[in-house]
Amino acid sequence: MNEGKGKKCLRELAVAVPAVLLAVIAGLIVVDVVGRPDRAMPRASAVGPEMIVIAPRTMTYRADGDFQKNNYPVDAPLTTRKLQRAFEIMKYQVSTSDYERCVADGDCQSAEALPHNHDASDAEGPIVGVSYDDAQNYADWLSRKTGEIWHLPTDEQWAFAAGSRFPDDALGIEDDAAANPAIRWLRDYEKQSARKLDRSPTRRPAGAFGINELGVADIAGNVWEWTQTCHRRVNIDAYGKQVAEVPSCGVYVVNGKHRAAMSSFIRNPKTGGCSVGVPPDNLGFRLVRDNRWYAVVWKRIQNIGA
Repeated sequence: MNEGKGKKCLRELAVAVPAVLLAVIAGLIVVDVVGRPDRAMPRASAVGPEMIVIAPRTMTYRADGDFQKNNYPVDAPLTTRKLQRAFEIMKYQVSTSDYERCVADGDCQSAEALPHNHDASDAEGPIVGVSYDDAQNYADWLSRKTGEIWHLPTDEQWAFAAGSRFPDDALGIEDDAAANPAIRWLRDYEKQSARKLDRSPTRRPAGAFGINELGVADIAGNVWEWTQTCHRRVNIDAYGKQVAEVPSCGVYVVNGKHRAAMSSFIRNPKTGGCSVGVPPDNLGFRLVRDNRWYAVVWKRIQNIGA
């Protein structure tokens, strides 16, 4: 008798729990539709920012992070990734004028004005002098304005969007020479010297660095872009297999002509960060739009416990 009652209770619970979850989700959808704040969009986004769809494909590129083998720094290994699902990314970096609208609303802090990038006459040029925290604040603001979900790209998404412009930072030192610090130092010195000669920190107009084969503008130009990927230190064994990983969230990967790692509050790459060698010329960003049908509801669920 008790066993029968127990089974009945389990059946009722199995029905009740999904029903409650559906009710919660339905309520969140209603709140999302009815309770959205001002839907006015930035001027450049009257019909939405110009977006590029990055289609699924396979790509081989250098993994992110600082790698060590037998306690010696080595080049990050090549990794082959398959993009399972298309995503949308802004064609252009977020402009000064669009960022200033967030500032005017009180949701973003003014960008740091640097001598080589301050040009008030070019409001449509990329915003620079902004930190990871600033970029996150802008993404949150744009999400509220549009009722959509916007976020920084992951390092992987940025790589797929960069395509042939994605940099390979390898020094090209073979394993038998990696244990010799002098060889690695010399090779790194040569690469850093070439980067110094290639520096051009003055901010350029949108589109000045051209469009890649995927339709993305100014990628790997002189504005390094924040990603949401945490910097990490990785140890690999003699066979290249990962044996340990230490992520450092609070320090994030920024991508441009080369990879770098910057603390989340850094606006001027010359003043700090965790990158070694020549710092990025400028720090800016572009965003990904999450067009999954459940993205808004999922974001609200995540924010419940935040």
